Amino acid sequence: MNEQPPTLPDSNDKLFVVLCHLSVFLSVPLILPLIVYLVKKDESEFVAFHAKESLNFHLSILIYSIGCAILVLVVIGAFLLMALGVAVVVLAIIAAIKSATGEHYRYPLTIRFIQ
Repeated sequence: MNEQPPTLPDSNDKLFVVLCHLSVFLSVPLILPLIVYLVKKDESEFVAFHAKESLNFHLSILIYSIGCAILVLVVIGAFLLMALGVAVVVLAIIAAIKSATGEHYRYPLTIRFIQ
């Protein structure tokens, strides 16, 4: 019964995770989460979780985008690319808001490359 309550992330940790999730708007969706993960993985479990989640999401989106680009030849790919773009924006904002409040957020339809 000597369990300690989980520590809440500090403001620096929250800043790192919000930047990871919003890195898609900063034109560095794969690089920033990878750097944050490599630097902070031993310091903060909260930051490591969100950096991995963001990196997995952006890798999945890259794969989905390639598949949609191929389907552009059959016309439906253009509509799928637009839907994918809207989904990326909405999900990144939701993830940033949830992580800023200290919650763990898992993106839907994400392939978990990095465990």
